[in-house]
Amino acid sequence: MNAKELKTLLTDWRVAMLLILVVGSLVTIYIYPSLTPQNGVQGNLQFGLDLQQGAWLQLEFRAEVIGFTTDRPLNDFVSDLSKKLDTEVQTIDATHLEIRKYYTQEDLTRLVESTGGNVTSFQPGVSKATADDVKQILENKINTLGTKDAKVNTLTGLNNVARYVRVELAGVDMNQAQAIVGKQGKFEIRIQTIGNETEHVLYGDSITSVQTPAQEPVGSNTWGVGFTLSNAGATAFRDSAIKYGATVDPTNHHLIMLLDNVTVYSAPLSEDLAAKVQTEEVRQLFASTGQGTYGTQQATNLEIHLRAGALPVDVSVAGSGSQSAPLGEHFKMMSLLAGILALVTVGFVIYYRYREPSIVLPMVLINASEIIILLGFINLIRFQMDLPTIAGLIAVLGTGIDQLVVITDEILHEGKVPSPNLYLKRLARALSIIVVAAATVIIAMVPLALMDLSTLKGFALITIMGVLVGVLVTRPAYGRIIMVILSK
Repeated sequence: MNAKELKTLLTDWRVAMLLILVVGSLVTIYIYPSLTPQNGVQGNLQFGLDLQQGAWLQLEFRAEVIGFTTDRPLNDFVSDLSKKLDTEVQTIDATHLEIRKYYTQEDLTRLVESTGGNVTSFQPGVSKATADDVKQILENKINTLGTKDAKVNTLTGLNNVARYVRVELAGVDMNQAQAIVGKQGKFEIRIQTIGNETEHVLYGDSITSVQTPAQEPVGSNTWGVGFTLSNAGATAFRDSAIKYGATVDPTNHHLIMLLDNVTVYSAPLSEDLAAKVQTEEVRQLFASTGQGTYGTQQATNLEIHLRAGALPVDVSVAGSGSQSAPLGEHFKMMSLLAGILALVTVGFVIYYRYREPSIVLPMVLINASEIIILLGFINLIRFQMDLPTIAGLIAVLGTGIDQLVVITDEILHEGKVPSPNLYLKRLARALSIIVVAAATVIIAMVPLALMDLSTLKGFALITIMGVLVGVLVTRPAYGRIIMVILSK
């Protein structure tokens, strides 16, 4: 191939698009977002529990969804039932309620009947809407730690009742995982009155925003966390501070923050803040946590507590497990070897079929480029690499080669290189077969991608993305490249 032919090939929009995506993917894997190469051969790829140290927790919702009937007005029935159960009762629809407290079926049936209703069905768990709220709260709480690759998946049945939520934390040990998500995060601010006595000021729902740990003043070695109160929260804060003397004697009237009734922060108001609160409502507050490394760590922990809020229902740890670092590295190495072995094996099989290196080499390179593009996309969206994802990549290798063989065999029908016009007709026919096959694969994978089967989602999503990249990018590019090669 002379320079002119090579230039013509590289400037073809199909080949150019392939090259741009490969280069962009390599940049994404090894340079983006730090602008410097990271972590050797694995680059910036995120790995899940299967491939690195971490822990998982399965939490069970301590609540029930019941079907009911009643002759009473719905609002009156729900209000009275909520008082009798001493918990929040949510209306899901005209015949179903969510009881946000744990009761046995017998006890709940008796209490509902005493309120003027009948239980027609009983299912431990919460509604899908509540499960989604819990998922969002946990994700926000976990992401505050910088664990952006954490997975939170609710396990919802066909009846739209979720009983469990599974949390996977890569790079976090079991003790830290349980401290983060293993219990309900009910946050409260109280104020010291006399001696060790305290009075309630506000709950976490009065905190509208929380800043990241910072130095105050800027450039000092003193760390803390800034946060903002709602208007109602600022009013309650000022009224309590004045009522209990924190504005005139802050040293003896500490502001105390509690998570699940355990003190996580206690300090007096600064003189400037005390004077300011005496004359006006203050929404912007800053909690100092100390100096140096200790202050930084305490600020990080306090930020988590401030952001946590309270889960709408209690949860209990129903199961847990962990992955050791050596075992994760072993699985990672085995996955890499499996991918390389698959690519090499495919190359040998193709060579055995065609006995022509000029055909085999483009096939293998196109197949490898498809994997690189997928890895770049995975890294760009910060998707975790786990064993099902690796299986999806290997499946893409196999289906990709199948489709390239379809193109090559269709073009080399009867072992002859066709004329340009006939070549285009045969290529179009081969691509039409591939498109139909790709559509079939996508339709088969969509249910797995949408269902709450967290261990299979990675496999389904990677398979779908691989099929789309093949149909839209690599197959048209291969058709153009193989045309040039066969013309020789």
